[in-house]
Amino acid sequence: MAKYLTKRAAALVAIIFLVSLGAFFLVHLLPGDPTVTILGPNDTAHNAAILRGQLGLNKPLYEQYWIWAGHLLEGNLGESFVTHQTVTNIIANALPIDIELIILSQVIALPIAITLALLAARRPNKAFDKAATTTTFGGLALPPFIIAPIFVVLFATHWHIFPGPASYVPISQDFWTNIDSMLLPSIVLAFGSIVIYYRLLRNDLIATLQEEFITMARSKGLSDTRILLRHAFRPSSISLLASAGINIGTLIAGTFVVEYLLQIPGLGYELVSSINQLDYITVQGIVLVVAVGVVVINFIVDFLFTVVDPRIARD
Repeated sequence: MAKYLTKRAAALVAIIFLVSLGAFFLVHLLPGDPTVTILGPNDTAHNAAILRGQLGLNKPLYEQYWIWAGHLLEGNLGESFVTHQTVTNIIANALPIDIELIILSQVIALPIAITLALLAARRPNKAFDKAATTTTFGGLALPPFIIAPIFVVLFATHWHIFPGPASYVPISQDFWTNIDSMLLPSIVLAFGSIVIYYRLLRNDLIATLQEEFITMARSKGLSDTRILLRHAFRPSSISLLASAGINIGTLIAGTFVVEYLLQIPGLGYELVSSINQLDYITVQGIVLVVAVGVVVINFIVDFLFTVVDPRIARD
């Protein structure tokens, strides 16, 4: 186990280094000149040259990277060109919104997907299984940027069940109003997760129920429900756990889309605003934090695999 975790930790450090390289150099491919945004009407060749020197933009890219990386090791992500806030502060204010959206969406998605999968796997190819499978198959064709406008029109504008866009209320201001404002975007995010989790778990449960140890459990007179929950669910949940880890990246991308469409001031909204304003220091910081977060979460999920199935660490 220790050897396995050491290897994974070394790989984690290498990946984070590569991520920082990608975050820095890809952002510099954005079109436009940040000095134009910063200087505004005072944008002259002379002023732009002075500003470039002050910001270090006149140095080679590799030198700019090492300066930026050195600041990262000190916990300094830089300062926004536009708002003059520290990037750390911008992320600290926006990140909790993304975390709340992801947690709420998974709190909605996992119980629904697991319940549907258990019911479908208990009697495969029957009416309920066919209906659930057909419905979820159709759901694969509906990404968040399509679901969000439809749900807003139906549930916010037409039926007035949920608040509409730009209705976000911080949780520190009013807990229940915050939950009310976050339910609609959370349901939008949960929709895709339900589809993926259901299909994976349903297929794995059906395969597990054909194993010899399940036949042995049946021969002992155990009920179908007990066999399903106590003997089949755990070995069938490994793919579900893997999917939940891999799905974090998709969820973050989904939160960015939903936040922008529903005007929720999370990382996605801040990222799009920063790109539009050519505030590449903020873009770099957000991209780096999100990418590192995804890598670390997948590392944790890998560790959880070894808890669920210790054979992974031995291999």
